[in-house]
Amino acid sequence: MPEGAETPEVTAPAEHARFRRIWLCADDYGISPGVNAAIRDLVMRGRINATSVMVVAPSFTRSEARSLAILNAAGRRAAVGLHLTLTAPFRPLTHDFASLVDGAFPTLAELMRKSLLRRLDRKVFDAEVRAQLAAFATVFGYPPDFVDGHRHVHLLPTIRDAVLLATREFAPAAWVRQCGGTGALLTRVADPKGLLVDWLSRGLNRRARKLGIVTNAAFAGTYTYRGDADFSGLFPRFLSAMPDGGLIMCHPGRVDAELERVDPLTTLREREYEYFLGESFPRVLAAHDVALA
Repeated sequence: MPEGAETPEVTAPAEHARFRRIWLCADDYGISPGVNAAIRDLVMRGRINATSVMVVAPSFTRSEARSLAILNAAGRRAAVGLHLTLTAPFRPLTHDFASLVDGAFPTLAELMRKSLLRRLDRKVFDAEVRAQLAAFATVFGYPPDFVDGHRHVHLLPTIRDAVLLATREFAPAAWVRQCGGTGALLTRVADPKGLLVDWLSRGLNRRARKLGIVTNAAFAGTYTYRGDADFSGLFPRFLSAMPDGGLIMCHPGRVDAELERVDPLTTLREREYEYFLGESFPRVLAAHDVALA
């Protein structure tokens, strides 16, 4: 477990002390009603133990927040974090972003380009990160358990500093997701996205250590997201080298009109959802001596 992080309800039997305990985090709560309902279903069934929330998404409402929060009312079933969102088609909570198209955030490509060239205005991102943290606390009544980023934007230069400093100030008990992988470089060449977020995480990790901010022990869950992706074959690989306290990202959901409007990742969400509902999933966890934290 991340040092200093609050421990949710343990799902493994006490006699299975040998099990490595991990976070299985469903990203994008709030992106659409179909995704929200699927994530709540998995939390209720004990099939995932964390989710991160997009407070700027149009489908994230107080009602959706209450429906998620009530699952923890009788005891902690899942950690709930902020899924910091800074890319189109979503819109900022603040008003200082330049050159907005239809009032939305920039595209991921534009954001990455400006970030890597050190051309982002730090004050703009300080304000937006704080606004999203404040929106989370207003709706839930407490700060997030952890902070991560939609499309991993929290790892980008300039933005990562805004995220770490705001987290330390407004959610001091929270941990921040780092996306450094567990596999050797040669085994990960087929996963360019995983290699990229691994590299970007190095800068975040250095800064987090200096600031005394806790991060997860390791990370997995990226893949190519092609239509023919075999998630049931990929998931055991995510578990194979995952240490205690590691985190696996996932995107379960049901496709609806709102999801199709705002995000290109659609039918693969249903494939992930069905996998986590299936009977092979707990057997795969047990076979790898892994339990949810």
